[in-house]
Amino acid sequence: MPNTKSAAKAMRQSLRRRARNLKVKNKFKDAIKETRKLITAGKKSEAAQALKAAMSALDKATKTKTIKKNTASRKKSRLAKAIAKLA
Repeated sequence: MPNTKSAAKAMRQSLRRRARNLKVKNKFKDAIKETRKLITAGKKSEAAQALKAAMSALDKATKTKTIKKNTASRKKSRLAKAIAKLA
């Protein structure tokens, strides 16, 4: 339990930020899972559409600094590479 007013406020802020960050993280993780599922199924056109959604979710997570820029870049690159292999 916080001892001061400022500590109580910091705790409230951190809980709000945590909830927001978890929501953003779950969104891009679900998008990546969906894309990977389509890649393993061999559905290239649908995987490409899912990749667009995953890239968008990753960019939004990067914009709010939920994940680092290079992490998002690496994930996007690996997904795109996997889709390119399907050809």
